[in-house]
Amino acid sequence: MISRISIAIENDLLEDFDELLERQRLGNRSEAIRDLVRRRLIEDRIEHEDGEAVASLTLLFDHEQRDLSEHLVEAGHAHHARVLSTLHVHLDRRLCLEVQVLQGEPAELRQYADQVIGLRGVKHGELVLSSAGLWRGHEDDGGSTRSGGTGRHNHQGSEESS
Repeated sequence: MISRISIAIENDLLEDFDELLERQRLGNRSEAIRDLVRRRLIEDRIEHEDGEAVASLTLLFDHEQRDLSEHLVEAGHAHHARVLSTLHVHLDRRLCLEVQVLQGEPAELRQYADQVIGLRGVKHGELVLSSAGLWRGHEDDGGSTRSGGTGRHNHQGSEESS
């Protein structure tokens, strides 16, 4: 179900917001505001609640750096953060892009990310946290699923459980 609300906003702020929507092709005002609310709820939940989070850790690194691959594997095994999946792409002769999907306590995921990003040979790294719990049990909000949705979906050949 969608609720309709009205908001008061300064003209200059609204003009800037509309320019942002157009420039970044973010859709309409309603969807953009829903995305902002979702993002703030996720940040608040991760910051103030105990529980599990999901995250992506993106790393750009020099795979020719001595022992880096071994250190990356050791970090994943030694830390309590759960690495659910890893995507590894060779960008050129030396550089690799790796994306790890993580699940665990937010503080634990941040600690793991800091450890891995700090390894010698890692050129850039970024952790993006989200709260899976925010979406569990919520009905579809009628908007896009760019920032969430119900999380329910079917994979080809599998059946959705009720």
